[in-house]
Amino acid sequence: MNNNDERNRVIEALAASRLYQEFCRAYNDLTGLPLTLRPIESWQLPYHGKRNENAYCALMAQKSSTCAACLQTQQRLSESAAESPQTVTCPSGLTETAVPVRLGEKLVGFLQTGQAFRRKPTPGQFARLVKQLRQWDPALSPEAVEQAYFRTRVLSPREQDAIVRMLSVFAQHLATVSNQLLVQQERPEPPMVTRAKEYIAEHQSEDLSLGEVARAVNASTFYFCKVFKKATGLNFTDYVSRVRIEKAKNLVMNPNLRISEIAYEVGFQSLTHFNRVFKKITGLSPTAYRAQLPGR
Repeated sequence: MNNNDERNRVIEALAASRLYQEFCRAYNDLTGLPLTLRPIESWQLPYHGKRNENAYCALMAQKSSTCAACLQTQQRLSESAAESPQTVTCPSGLTETAVPVRLGEKLVGFLQTGQAFRRKPTPGQFARLVKQLRQWDPALSPEAVEQAYFRTRVLSPREQDAIVRMLSVFAQHLATVSNQLLVQQERPEPPMVTRAKEYIAEHQSEDLSLGEVARAVNASTFYFCKVFKKATGLNFTDYVSRVRIEKAKNLVMNPNLRISEIAYEVGFQSLTHFNRVFKKITGLSPTAYRAQLPGR
């Protein structure tokens, strides 16, 4: 599995989680703005069909020329927000804000919000916009978009700063719990997979093999591998690694335990392998992860 597939899988799991869904609803209610959690590379309009989608932007999305301008704005935002939260302005004068979701040094996606003005639009501004819109779509009727345009949410600088801070804190929390959410995804699954997860949890510190777990749930290796991947979205090896790393993250909080002790405690037979897998999943080495814990 390549890095893009892995990053997209993390974002899909986070977006489907109860944690994100409840935060999104609260954010929508509080701000009146749309919110999305999207992968790094996306060629879709981020809020299309979502709650609080801006009525003016929804109208623009119906035309290929104006839709293309929106997608170009999304591309600019993705490129500028890789390291820190950024806000850009679209050709219609509305702002878009993206907050990076990072696992250590690794960017996996963005929390994105916007479709709002930084200051109240003026009739002169709208008149200039109409000229641009007619270049994109000569058949455009100004009356069809004027009301929606002037009903767009206006954010004060203080509100904008508060939104960025709130999303930045939530992005950090999502990164912290991302592996746990991947391992504990809430989705219907065959009883065989449930039993396999229980067996893995009980024996994760041992040298587990695919064949051993398949025998424990009375299935052939081939059939078990196929059903497990379909149910969890993870192959067997990746799932076991993530279960072990989740336990290791808890043990790392104990300053009296050496990293090497933790590696063998959670089932890794090699410290080098443990370090490599830990960094792949969390974005940080075990030592760096311990150093950034609160109080360290």
